[in-house]
Amino acid sequence: MSHTQIKPLLNEVLHHLQTDPHRRTSGLSDFILGAQDGLVNVLGVILGIAAATNDARIVLVAGLATTFAESISMGAVAFTTTLADADHYQSELEREYRHIQEAPNLETQEIREIYESKGFKGKLLEHIVETVTANQDVWVAVMMAEEHQLAPIDRKQAIRAAFVVGTSAVLGSLVPLLPFMFLPVATSMWASVLVTALVLFGIGAYKARVTVGKPMRSGMEMAAIGTVSALAGYLVGVILKVPAVP
Repeated sequence: MSHTQIKPLLNEVLHHLQTDPHRRTSGLSDFILGAQDGLVNVLGVILGIAAATNDARIVLVAGLATTFAESISMGAVAFTTTLADADHYQSELEREYRHIQEAPNLETQEIREIYESKGFKGKLLEHIVETVTANQDVWVAVMMAEEHQLAPIDRKQAIRAAFVVGTSAVLGSLVPLLPFMFLPVATSMWASVLVTALVLFGIGAYKARVTVGKPMRSGMEMAAIGTVSALAGYLVGVILKVPAVP
């Protein structure tokens, strides 16, 4: 291969791997789930506690308790949910193997319809159907991906999801707590809302940059939704405010 042929190929490889690489969305969605949940839930709790008591120590205790309880709970939910998806995949996989044994003609017709819908016709379509159905493992894999829209999941993915969700929940939860460690309660409440809104905006904008959408719009939406949700905690605190001790 000549130098003139190598250079365009190298440019394509660099574009494919560095400039515009494919990205794994599962880790991103797990991170966003944990971070957003931690940010919004803890902000709502500490705003309610701060409005009700005006005591920084109580706010920090309540916030930290919520932080670790929330992160463990979110991680456990991510783990069990991913395992449930894995179990669902396995049950459908076994069912497909039974179907191609007990109803091969029907399953063959489903393969034909799948590729016919993609535009294949005539001899080419029949050749594809024969090739796919000649191997049971390939046959079942096609049915799982094309008919059921399911992908295999293993236990390592469940552990990874639990770790990412739990860790991001802790990190997100600590953000609204930071102002209460250094500032008076009244000032901390406003600072906490502002910092949390900025972080939520950053998460939303980043999500749009690595997937699709407009970063500014995505960031504003996430910041608005999260902040309004958290302010519900503040309203509860105001309504149930603890009376000052004379």
